[in-house]
Amino acid sequence: MRPHVEAHLVARIGWLRAAVLGANDGIVSTASLILGVAASGADRQALLVAGAAGLVAGAMSMAAGEYVSVSSQSDTEAADLTRERAEIAADPDHELQELAAIYETRGVDADTAQRVARQMMAHDAIGAHARDELHITATTAAQPVLAALASAATFTIGAALPLALAAILPMGSMVTGEAAGSILFLALLGAVGARAGGAAMLKPVTRVVFWGAAAMALTAGIGRLVGTAL
Repeated sequence: MRPHVEAHLVARIGWLRAAVLGANDGIVSTASLILGVAASGADRQALLVAGAAGLVAGAMSMAAGEYVSVSSQSDTEAADLTRERAEIAADPDHELQELAAIYETRGVDADTAQRVARQMMAHDAIGAHARDELHITATTAAQPVLAALASAATFTIGAALPLALAAILPMGSMVTGEAAGSILFLALLGAVGARAGGAAMLKPVTRVVFWGAAAMALTAGIGRLVGTAL
């Protein structure tokens, strides 16, 4: 009889968080930059230069930031695993009792917990402690390169959308059109992210639209004030 294999959505967490963050930041930061420049009275060329520069700088910043931050998590995980291996080698009986105690706290009776802990230690001691004591699994383990690539790629895609609006919208309706289009893009992103994560759509869509609209409104207001002052 073949084992029943289930595909859980939590397996996507390694790339989904970075992808949603990248796309959201791409839309919000680029749209806000374009709106701020447009509200100051700049022409289309200035909008496109600012948007393109924001896209390139933002994508590189997202990639570098994700890689550095997730690498820090990976380094911490590696250090914990190294320490755990040393503890298992130095005092395996203590580590056995530690593992059995973890199983008992989860509702397993003492005798069964001892038997399970012995079997797990014999099969893969470091794997058992990584999973049950340190909560490090293949699903949750840090993946710096994957996170960096996902963030950079999705930031670029997200930033390209408001930049495309800046290229095609009439200058007379640039501010309102850019804002409306970018809010629509954010709503779609919230819906796609919720769908990919198996969550209800209303809360993620509302959340991403609210904060994106607030950022764009603030930047446009500053741009208008600066443009008026100049």
